[in-house]
Parts: sequence; structure tokens; C-alpha cells
Amino acid sequence: MFRRLPEPRARAVHFTFEGEALTAHSGDSVAAALLGAGIGHSRTTPRSGTARAPYCMMGVCFECLIEIDGVANRQGCLVEVRDGMTVRRQQGAPGLPEDLADEGGK
Repeated sequence: MFRRLPEPRARAVHFTFEGEALTAHSGDSVAAALLGAGIGHSRTTPRSGTARAPYCMMGVCFECLIEIDGVANRQGCLVEVRDGMTVRRQQGAPGLPEDLADEGGK
């Protein structure tokens, strides 16, 4: 679905997603790096567990919420990928009390 354009000055950045070693380009956001690696979704919804993927890529939609280096609810489209970063798919709504998470955070 996504194809990278040539970036002759970009250097390789190595990180892990769900324990899998991946490579991105310097300057990529975490969301762009995951899409470029063919990762289908970055989180699931709290209520139904539906898979969601980055959408707006500019910090508005919050569809790219993800766990980065053990911190949940990070917007993957606003965080630049770094060497050694550990990224995990976000399941539901971490940090919300169960009764709020069951209602979709409302």
C-alpha cells in the first residue's frame, strides 16, 4: 500500500515492534516507520477490540496511539523513531479505569 520514495541522505534507524527488529529512515515518525514496514495496525479500540491504524499523520485523529518505550498513549505520528526504541501495539485504553474504558473512554 505504501512505497518509500528514495531518500539518499536518510540513515537507517533500528527499532523493535512487538519484538520484531525493524529498520526505518532517520526523520520518520513512528507511525510512518510502521506503515513503511507494512505493519497493518498500531492499536485496538477499548470497546470492541477493532484494529486501528494511523490516519491523519498530523496529530489530530489519535488513531496512531501506541506504546513507545513502555509509555502508552503516545501519538506515533508525532514521535520521531530512534535507534533502540521499543514499540508495542496498544491494546484498548491503558491508564483508564475499567468502567471508563468499557464505555469507550466517554
